Amino acid sequence: MKLSSLIFASLATLPLAACAPRQLVRHQGDAASLTQQEARERQLAGADHWTLQGRIFISNGEDGGTLNVTWTQHGGHYEFILSKPITGQSYRLAGDPQGAELDGLDGGPRHGPDAEALMRRALGWEVPIEALRAWVLGVRAQGSDARLSFGENRLPSELQQAGWTVSYPAWDTTRQPALPAKVFADKPPYKVKLSIASWSMQ
Repeated sequence: MKLSSLIFASLATLPLAACAPRQLVRHQGDAASLTQQEARERQLAGADHWTLQGRIFISNGEDGGTLNVTWTQHGGHYEFILSKPITGQSYRLAGDPQGAELDGLDGGPRHGPDAEALMRRALGWEVPIEALRAWVLGVRAQGSDARLSFGENRLPSELQQAGWTVSYPAWDTTRQPALPAKVFADKPPYKVKLSIASWSMQ
């Protein structure tokens, strides 16, 4: 059995509290929506020191599971602590532009040139780590064209970029600028659904 199947099979199958997104009102973006988004992106351009906590669902189209997640970003360095909701067994993914390490698997740590390639090789997961760093803030990632749609609150409801469709079913509007509370990324057959319980911006 593949390593990814063994891990997925052992994960708790608890669904995210609101994985099924409500119907979103979308429009391609009038001048006011685009102006507000550009202002948000300027405000968040230097946001590279933060921690979020929540839950993440990952599926490769055949296997899937939900884990608790703590994601810490310090400039170019990142660390993900992923733990099973019931057993508490954890995995650690850490890296920077020079490479990545995945720990918590049988056989010891695995290393690779970047997190995406490492997870793809070790687990069969397709998680766009580099782009997700921008998408989780509700902004466009650098390096490729993006198409935005907005909701009634003039915040992004959908972002299409690099072959992924990223939906934003919920926002934390108590923050300025507002930050996503849910980020669902889909690139068939792959899915990544992040439900954020708390943000800590530094």
